[in-house]
Amino acid sequence: MSLVAQDIHVSYGQRVALRGVSLTARPGEVTAIVGPNGSGKSTLLGAITAALPFQGRVSLNGQDVAMLKPWDLAAQRAVLPQASRLAFPFTAIEVVRLGLQSGTAGDRPEVPMQALTRVGLAHYANRTFQELSGGEAQRVMLARVLAQVWAPVENGQPRWLLLDEPVSSLDIAHQLQVMEIARGFARAGGGVIAVMHDLNLTALYADSVAVLADGQRLAFGTPAEVLTDETLSRAYGCNLRVSAPPPPGTPFVLPHAATV
Repeated sequence: MSLVAQDIHVSYGQRVALRGVSLTARPGEVTAIVGPNGSGKSTLLGAITAALPFQGRVSLNGQDVAMLKPWDLAAQRAVLPQASRLAFPFTAIEVVRLGLQSGTAGDRPEVPMQALTRVGLAHYANRTFQELSGGEAQRVMLARVLAQVWAPVENGQPRWLLLDEPVSSLDIAHQLQVMEIARGFARAGGGVIAVMHDLNLTALYADSVAVLADGQRLAFGTPAEVLTDETLSRAYGCNLRVSAPPPPGTPFVLPHAATV
């Protein structure tokens, strides 16, 4: 059982966003997608989630996603978008319950509060979504997708978390918390694909990394294999050095093996 994207092409009018990108993610692992702005990271995730039209093939646990009904997809994978807006004043717990209704734990009413507790927001359950800060709203949405696929493995099949920049609005401690949640989901047998900007967090938590640039895949492998001077400098268009300290007198902050 795995999630496989084969030869994915996506165009927006005359602009080609992805040029034959392939990716295999395995349950029990965190797979990160990294690259500069406009490289096609979110577009690839959009194709994987069947949220946009594409050419190629995506299979989820051995099934072609093009042949699956929306409710079948919702039972197998949950998607965290970059940003979410709500027009109605739902409370945090009501937002999380939306995930419960879409997923496979509908007979477990205790799950939404457990999901809010997992992201550290149980005490915000009755606050409206509009009252939350950007980081708090992002964590509520993470709780929603966790509720949707609460059991990482069900009936012998892995469930999947598909996360688009899950730590973009968070401080360092909450970034680590979210990545620990993703890592824990994978350890329990589920699969995680995360679009990431922070290469340090990627190195800490990812089992495999796909580097995209200009709509193509430059490299795919373990962090040690992929996060190299040559590959990253080529991808980002600037000289980058991996595991090298800055010039004397210049501080830098890195959560080497931080836990929360």
